[in-house]
Amino acid sequence: MQRHSTISPLLSLPGAVPAEGLDEGVAAHYGDLFREQRALADGTGLVDLSHRGVIAVSGKDRLDWLHLLLTQHVSELPAGQATEALILSAHGHIEHALYLVDDGETVWAHVEPGTQEALLAYLESMKFFYQVDVADRTDEFAVVHLPAGSIAEVPEGVVVRETPQGRDLFLPRAALESYAADNGPAIGVLAHEALRVEAHRPRLGFETDHRTIPHEIGLIGPAVHLQKGCYRGQETVARVHNLGKPPRRLVFLHLDGSEVHLPGHGTPVRLAVDGEESRQLGFITTSARHHELGPIALALVKRNVPVDAELLAGNTAAAQEVIVEP
Repeated sequence: MQRHSTISPLLSLPGAVPAEGLDEGVAAHYGDLFREQRALADGTGLVDLSHRGVIAVSGKDRLDWLHLLLTQHVSELPAGQATEALILSAHGHIEHALYLVDDGETVWAHVEPGTQEALLAYLESMKFFYQVDVADRTDEFAVVHLPAGSIAEVPEGVVVRETPQGRDLFLPRAALESYAADNGPAIGVLAHEALRVEAHRPRLGFETDHRTIPHEIGLIGPAVHLQKGCYRGQETVARVHNLGKPPRRLVFLHLDGSEVHLPGHGTPVRLAVDGEESRQLGFITTSARHHELGPIALALVKRNVPVDAELLAGNTAAAQEVIVEP
């Protein structure tokens, strides 16, 4: 993925350590990862997600048009109601993930850093005769996350996407620094990621690769509506749903806390077999250090891996919890 070049002004705050990889441009943490996690869990602070892309779709046909392209039912989406949706390839593989809200005039979506240009190009190619306008608003708006329970005020006119996990604000980018000063403390993306892993929420580019289908990572329902048609990749979704046999499944792992280093993205997952190395059954997608659970991870494994099997993530012992039923 190509990343947006904007560097957050919150990286100038005391203790800020820059994030790397897809989250480059914002802070990984501000000096105390577990304190930041506890703050989020307690409903305080804000997470700077200003590196994420922002796409806006306006025009009277916007909901009907998006309904034809997305995996989610949005033709009658009420103003202010948050939802999420995917865009699939013709073979049903996940290409884009959108986190949406309609404000009554415009659908606002935030997307993974660096994906907005390809998404915009696809949407522009599908406009045809529909009365819609699609724009990349990343340079003008920054995404800020307020955790569930936060009492921080939202400035008048700011679009809010509210979910059980909290509120995502589409904040004017010029107001980011002052808003953080008034509603902090600022919290890094590593704390946000640890709580995401704990909640079993997949993320494009981490829990997905070029062949991931929605069933494998638990997105049937949250992002894929099974009672609608007319979108690219629908045939694969219906076939796999009816057969009930996706090739892989997402699992949650409790990792052995005695290891100093967390297994990184792509680390092989194998059966724990004494005396010999077993064949690879999957790979780590995201790992994190959690303030209560210790080291944890998400992983994609083959569907037929026994749910009670003891696993190894690299050399680290791992006990699995089922997310997607085999």
